[in-house]
Formats: sequence, C-alpha cells, structure tokens
Amino acid sequence: MQPIFILPENTQRTTGKNAQRNNIMAAKIVSDIVRTTLGPKGMDKMIVDSLGDVIITNDGATILKEMSIEHPAAKMLVEIAKTQESEVGDGTTTAVVLAGELLKNAETLLDRNIHPTVIVKGYKIATEKAMQILNEMSKPITDTDTDLLRRIAITAIVGKEAESAKEILSDLIVQAATSVLEKRKDNGKVTIHIDKNDIKIEKNVGGSVEDSELIEGIVLDKEKIHSSMPSNVKDAKIALIDSAIEIKNTEIDAKIQISDPEKMQAFLDMEERMLRGMVDRIVNSGANVLICQKGIDDLAQHFLAKKGIYAVRRVKKSDMEKLARATGASILTDVKDLTAKDLGYAGFVEEINNGRENMTYVKKCKNAKSVTILVKGGTEHVVAEIERAMDDAIGGIISALRYGRIVAGAGSCEIELAKQLREFSEGLSGREQLAVQAFADSMEIVPKTLAENAGLDPIDILVAMKAAHEKKQVWAGIDVFSGKVINAWDEGIIEPLKSKTQAVSSASEVVTMILRIDDVIAGGKQPPMGQQGMQMPEY
Repeated sequence: MQPIFILPENTQRTTGKNAQRNNIMAAKIVSDIVRTTLGPKGMDKMIVDSLGDVIITNDGATILKEMSIEHPAAKMLVEIAKTQESEVGDGTTTAVVLAGELLKNAETLLDRNIHPTVIVKGYKIATEKAMQILNEMSKPITDTDTDLLRRIAITAIVGKEAESAKEILSDLIVQAATSVLEKRKDNGKVTIHIDKNDIKIEKNVGGSVEDSELIEGIVLDKEKIHSSMPSNVKDAKIALIDSAIEIKNTEIDAKIQISDPEKMQAFLDMEERMLRGMVDRIVNSGANVLICQKGIDDLAQHFLAKKGIYAVRRVKKSDMEKLARATGASILTDVKDLTAKDLGYAGFVEEINNGRENMTYVKKCKNAKSVTILVKGGTEHVVAEIERAMDDAIGGIISALRYGRIVAGAGSCEIELAKQLREFSEGLSGREQLAVQAFADSMEIVPKTLAENAGLDPIDILVAMKAAHEKKQVWAGIDVFSGKVINAWDEGIIEPLKSKTQAVSSASEVVTMILRIDDVIAGGKQPPMGQQGMQMPEY
C-alpha cells in the first residue's frame, strides 16, 4: 500500500511511553541542576553567557533564567521557578526539586503499569490534602512580630553571599517592609497591603556588606546637571515633572524662514523668554529641587543654577513613581500647572560620590511610603548576589505579612507533611493510594537534599527526623551545621506558609501536565521562500 503522509516533512513525532520518558528525563535533569544549591550549605553555579559576562549565584530562578533552556518539558519547570519568584520571592529551588522528585516517583509507578491518569488523580488528591495539612500546621503572624519577621529574613539570607551580615541586613529589610506597609479596611476586616516595588535596592560597589544602609527616601543613580547648582539642599521642596523642560517641536512638519538677522535674534530671544518663563514658574512654586523624567535644555539648566535649584534629568518612570510615594509630591506633565501643593518634601537632598559615580540621595522624607536599601560590597558579583538574597528575603516577609501565616523550615514541614499524607493514604481504596504514597515520599526530598548538600548521611538524618515526628515533635528539623535534629521553630528557622503551599501546588500542577502528555510532535523548520528545494541545516 502507498504510505499516507499527514504531517509535514522533517516533523518528528514521539509517542506513548517514549514521549513520557523523554519529558520526565528532561524535567529531572533540570531539577538535578539546581538541587545542589538548596539550603544553607548549598553550592553556587557560575553561568557565563556568549559575551563573557559572569553570574555567580545559588538562586534557582536566576540559574534557570540564565541557562536559556530549550526542551519544552524542561521549560515547564522554569515556569514553576518564575511563578514561585513572582508570587513569593523565595523557595524557587524547593519548587523545582519537588517537581523533579514527583516525576521520578511517578516514573516508578508507570513502570508498574499504573496508568498516568490514575497517578494524576492521586497527585491531585494528595495536593488538596497537603494544602489542608499545611494550613493546620501554620501559625499566625502580624506586622508587630518584628522578631519573627527578622527570622524569616535571616532564613532566606543564610547560605548566600550576604550571610556574614545577616543580622544587619535582616534589620534593614524588616524596617523597610514595616515602613511601606499600609493597613486597609476591607468589608470591616483589616488587611495589610505591601508593594514590593516600594522597596528599592540600589547597588554600590565599594565598602563592605556591613556598610549597607536604609534610606527613608530614594537613591537615584543620577548627578546634578549643572556644576553651579548646590551639591546639597536642606528642607527640600521637590517638583516632579515628567515632560521635557525644552521648547517643544510643532506637531506637524513646519519650516521657519528668516531673511533678516534681526528676526533671527528676535527668534532666539523668544526661545530664551519661554525657557525663562518655565524656570520662573518652578521658582514661584517654591521648589528648590527639580526632578525631570525627560531632558532639560542647556539654557534652562543655566537659569535653574542661577536660582540655586538642584536639578536632575532623565530619571526612570519607576523612580519617579517611587519619589512621589516617598516625598508626597504630584507628578505633573505641564510646568504651567505647578503650584506649592504639588511639591514633595525631603529633609535632605544631596549629591554623593561613591567612588565610581555621583548619585543623588533624596532622604529624611516624612512618613516615606517608598524607601531604598543601599547594598554595598567588594565586587560587582558580590553585590549582585547580595541583592538577589535581599530580594528573596523581602519577598518572604511581604508574603508572610500579606497572608498572615508562617511555618518552620529546616525540612520539618516536609517530614510532617509526608507523615500525615501516608496516614491519609491508608484510608483510600484503589490504585490512587499508591500515587498518594508516592507524593508523600516525594516530600522527603527537601530534608534529604539539605542533608546531602551539607555532607551528611541522608538516611541517618531522615530516620532521626521521622522518629522525632512520631513523638509528635511537629517542628523537628535538621541542623545542617551540627548534623543533629533540632526544633526548627525554637531555633528561629521560619518561612512564610505561602512559600510552601505555592511550591507544592505549582510542582503538582506541572507534573500532572507532563504526565498527561503521550504524544510529542516537533514541527520541521520551513525553508525560506524561493528556497524550497534547498535542504535546511539541522540545529
């Protein structure tokens, strides 16, 4: 019989168990890549891009993003990390490692001829029960529990470059988070709102980590635009303008023809008067600091300098919004509308040289709802990694305050979860019971990996932890430094509940999606128009 071709030429198709095995293997490889970075004793990865730029980090989301993974199933694990990063800010490695272990245990069930839909159903049952168990285990937290908030920050920082100054940095992070939070009444219930964007992290290469500081205001990587302007302004009244302080071009194409030299001078005088008028409006409003999102004409710079006004130009839109939150100023588009009511206040505005460049500090703002943490370190790589650690810690604190629930870390949560899921599985009938037990076994990958990364025997550690949990010690976790079982809560190893629930649910969702795939069709590359007869190279 003549063969029938349905798919285009060069299309590759993998079906059945081969498709499942390939997808599971790709996802497990991604999981194994980041697994060694988990925990306080986790190792770092060095990623070098095509331009030779180097990133040294143990942040799971950063590693996966910079690796530019191509395999479609592996990309799904990268999506887990992105979701965890955006929702919580921390726990990205945990989520990816959990997904890898869930797939590994699912593969064992597939080898026992258990159908993928049965495994998927069991995993969904286990996920719902896990959410319930985690919520029951968790404890409440409020914005007044500053010690617990500090513990959350320290837990996120330990194991990263910033660990040497964890006490100082955790204090800065908690101060920053509590200063920008807002309490709102929603249907009679008070809720906490925090925008992560209101905490700006500014990097400064030079000095040590211990020199990092919190500024009640905003630090701009900009300098004053004219050398005759003052270098510092006390009791600053700040005008924020998001349009250019320049003569605007006409909306339509136009030509100006000048035949007389006197008319040329009159034209220039008119431009000067217009610019002087703009500056006079700024002066008359009472402003002594001007921050502009766009350009400022050279002549306008001269007039501003003569009036003793400190001016900065080409400031990012995001920084303009942060300045408005910090100083209370209104962002205006037209200088003509500027009045004293639109001005913001800062106790001090000054230009400071950090050794490499000049920066503008807008600080001592009253009731600042946007603040800056100035991170310092010896090299660019060190500062970048400290910034990532602080970003994780800020995300953890915001998540804890937003959802109001926390749990202990050090693997205690996962062991207790595994224990209760096994007990729950005994009440199930059918093959779903095996899937729930596989799900429970997968939870143990977190304490197991913590032990392995610390150079400890994972079997001995797991046996000791399980024995403690059988004695109702819910928060029994692993101390990776001593190799002993500890009460993680009493030792201050605290994490937000959302970090755990998000990791479990995201990992489970992606794993069930991968398990349901039994056919992979990879389309062939189409040759360019006019070159259909040429054979395209394979990549």
